[in-house]
Amino acid sequence: MHYGTAVSSLSRRQFVKAASACGCAFGLHAHATSILRFGPSLQCFGYQDVRLTEGPLLAQHQEQQRLFLGLEDDALLKPFRHRAGLAAPGPDMGGWYDDSADFHIDPNDWSSANWHGFIPGHSFGQYVSGLARGFAASGDAATRRKIESLVGQYAATISPKFFDDYNLPAYTFDKLVIGLVDAHRYANVAGARDALARLADSALPFLPHKALTREERRALPYRREAQIWDEPYTLPENLLLAAQQGLGDRYRKLGEKYLPDDSLVDALAGNRSPFKGKHAYSHVNALSSAFQAWLSTGDTKYLLAAIHGFDFVEAQSYATGGWGPNEELLAPDDSQTLYTMLGDTHRHFETPCGAYAHFKITRSLLQATRNPRYGDSMERVLYNTILGALGTQRDGRTFYYSDYSSDATKVYRGEAWPCCSGTFVQLAADYGISAYFHDTKNVYVNLYVPSRLSADIQGQPVIVEQATKYPFDVVSRLTLEVRKPSSFRLNLRIPAWAGSQTSIRTNGKAAEAPRPGSFHPIDRTWKSGDVVEIRFDMQNALSPLNVAHPEMVALTHGPLVLFPVEPPDAKLTGADLLRAARVSEHEWRLDAGGIRHRFKPFAAISNERYRLYTRVAAS
Repeated sequence: MHYGTAVSSLSRRQFVKAASACGCAFGLHAHATSILRFGPSLQCFGYQDVRLTEGPLLAQHQEQQRLFLGLEDDALLKPFRHRAGLAAPGPDMGGWYDDSADFHIDPNDWSSANWHGFIPGHSFGQYVSGLARGFAASGDAATRRKIESLVGQYAATISPKFFDDYNLPAYTFDKLVIGLVDAHRYANVAGARDALARLADSALPFLPHKALTREERRALPYRREAQIWDEPYTLPENLLLAAQQGLGDRYRKLGEKYLPDDSLVDALAGNRSPFKGKHAYSHVNALSSAFQAWLSTGDTKYLLAAIHGFDFVEAQSYATGGWGPNEELLAPDDSQTLYTMLGDTHRHFETPCGAYAHFKITRSLLQATRNPRYGDSMERVLYNTILGALGTQRDGRTFYYSDYSSDATKVYRGEAWPCCSGTFVQLAADYGISAYFHDTKNVYVNLYVPSRLSADIQGQPVIVEQATKYPFDVVSRLTLEVRKPSSFRLNLRIPAWAGSQTSIRTNGKAAEAPRPGSFHPIDRTWKSGDVVEIRFDMQNALSPLNVAHPEMVALTHGPLVLFPVEPPDAKLTGADLLRAARVSEHEWRLDAGGIRHRFKPFAAISNERYRLYTRVAAS
């Protein structure tokens, strides 16, 4: 099927250069998914342009940076040295990360599984990537020294021996690629380019000839069940980013080689879902691969695939924005599995990995379409999943799944250093670049987070200082500093949930009432000291599980899902739930039938029992 090739007055080289400034999108208006044309771009600001200030996002980011800065180089490099036949001093990391013969699974008896040594060194590239992005945001010299040291020592271990009889070669190669790309791009580590070239030479003999599905992989010879779990369909994103950064045209060709057109892209581009039973995180990641393929080839089928694919995922999401119970996606006509999984599993959303994939694709689609619904979706996942994740520990304990069952608790993954330990540090480093966007003349505020944006707008230095405790406070205040009066448009995302009393004032003067589900423009000549205050009308609302189960509802307040904590066994109606009243910054209460019910946002839950949905009785 032919979907046409995008045409622009820009050359392909100019187009990709502009788009890859933040690894995301060149602008595209989508008036309908069948009519696509190039238009003005939205681009990320650089990591160095946005500084998070005191608040939960900064605290989580700093916690992740401190953790990986403090890990011993010898421990991080041990599996690479060991598999290369080199001296491998230092302690083991443990868990998935070690090079160990202990790993064993029996598909007929999962209770006997031993995950020690599952994917040696699998997340090393993501740790380097997260540190490199953190360095770009902070300029901290010690962080750069750590990155340069790790890359140099890793380069000395590169050998085909690493991938020989490895469980998931494409999966780990992909992560090593982004680590070296980001070390080159953000930390200017000179040796990263050569290391990437030698890594590719070493890995290629062990990679499949195309993006094999698990069914296709199972039809080929394999030694262990785990070897069919490899994820080559996520490779294109990072290989195409390597090409965009000028690291070699070979990576563009290699990235395009692994595009999953026949198994994924073509169906999604035609608005058909091939997702039933597919691994959730890797297939949402594959949407970002499709997006990068659009930038590389100009073929709009890849953009259509990303847009339609995200629509399918969002339609099968829980109220928190989380998706993929037991790490599987659903058929679009499946209205029962989300419900049955509330009782059948405690593994409802692969939290750091899923949130990382979610942020990437929503960031890109927001830039492509200028549609604020993607910002709404991003903030829903931010406040209701990842900001409530337990902090990663030095012994490798990592928060993996969010539990949405009727008897839920927060727990760590049973094995040390699982995949989510790698995506967590990358995601936390990306909070700043997700908060603001720009085109050639204007600024877009996407997330209401404590932060300081410093940038040139139309050639003039501009600072936007955002002070807020949103969403635990209804006000965000943006103060502007300019060297001389500057004219541009400041666009504020107005969430679709925003109530009718949401208001905006500039220097105390009320603006026209903002429209929910839009970017509200403020056009003026800005002077230093100008203040824009947005006050959100946050109301309680009910979010049903789906149309098949309207009796299962989650209580929401603005962008927050309010989870019943230590929930009593008592019947409630929807009208009862809507009466829940706030009693402190992080708690709501409801007294009904002589019983007190307590509700908290996910980030405020510690060791309490909780649930997501309440089965409501008829009013």
